[in-house]
Amino acid sequence: MNHTSTRQKVGLVLAGLISLISIPSAFSPTPDGETGPPLGILVLGSVLGVIGLVAAVIAWRGNRTALRVAAGTLVLNALTSLPAFFVDVPAFIKLAVAGSIIVTVVTLILMFSTTRRPVPVLD
Repeated sequence: MNHTSTRQKVGLVLAGLISLISIPSAFSPTPDGETGPPLGILVLGSVLGVIGLVAAVIAWRGNRTALRVAAGTLVLNALTSLPAFFVDVPAFIKLAVAGSIIVTVVTLILMFSTTRRPVPVLD
């Protein structure tokens, strides 16, 4: 069994929260006449959220494969939000997407961080 560091646990908590937040997206589709993601992207986000949440819980116990699955769901979910930068949406939506991508990158860095070991001093 692999040891999960404190940084990795913080990353896994963030991954779980990001995944949890994305689960209900399919249940609130974009109203007609408004600009927003298509229903298919919202459903994909919900599915990725469920998979990511389950993987984060399993990864908490030291499962490296689950850690990679959780990371993959975060990356895919972030990629689905990138079109917001290329369409005509309000600036606050672009700012929210940029913030979520930054949080995702920080989460990924924490998830894959390892404990630092002191370098042996040679005499």
